[in-house]
Amino acid sequence: MVAAFAVFVDSHCHLDFPELAADLDGILQRMDEQRVTHALCVSVTLENQPQVLALARAHANLFASAGVHPDYHDITEPTEDQLVGLAADPKVLAIGETGLDYFRLSGDLEWQRERFRVHIRAARRACKPLIVHTRAASEDTIRILREEGADAVGGVMHCFTETWDVAAAALDLGFMISFSGIVTFKNAQALRDVAQRVPEASLLIETDSPYLAPVPFRGKTNEPAFVAHVAQGVSQVRGVPVERIGEVTTANFFGLFKPASA
Repeated sequence: MVAAFAVFVDSHCHLDFPELAADLDGILQRMDEQRVTHALCVSVTLENQPQVLALARAHANLFASAGVHPDYHDITEPTEDQLVGLAADPKVLAIGETGLDYFRLSGDLEWQRERFRVHIRAARRACKPLIVHTRAASEDTIRILREEGADAVGGVMHCFTETWDVAAAALDLGFMISFSGIVTFKNAQALRDVAQRVPEASLLIETDSPYLAPVPFRGKTNEPAFVAHVAQGVSQVRGVPVERIGEVTTANFFGLFKPASA
């Protein structure tokens, strides 16, 4: 059972996705019941950006990002100017999600690397942190972050599933490491080992909902209220009370993203 007095923030969710958008009132109510005070709604295409921003503007405890996911190919390609313009809205806290994903796609992926560079350059111009997705592409992800000077703005490696060496390289660039419900999965001991080693000051939690629901909800539609169970999993790995994970990750969220209002 999650402690009654712990407070949490979901640093990465997709409330505009159909699985969640149809039950927004219920989602917000369950967040309140589980003491999940805020959530960052992350953009994946320019086409869905208006919906993401509308959610953030309509609710004081929701925030937005601006970006195009690396998986999406045949969509509107973002420019630096577009991303910088979107980031000027006070409810937009970050650029992303962006990054590299070689797991689902094959062939010449230079377009993906160039898109990643555009996001990093926009983040630097906008002085906003980056939300980075990386899957089966960690070497190139770290290399491009270094080449583009991403340490000037920092950010978060979201839904982290990589090795400690990758985490250490990201930490050296000033990035935080965010853990999702995967950290509670039975076969994720290697990830739990990483979660044990990440410094408190660089730790975040998320749901990535509607995907990757933590135990005991695995296989069901995920939602921000379940981030409390992610925190519980991280607390067990680190041998500290769940209240401590809530306190640390909430402070880290506001320290990284610096929302104008909360």
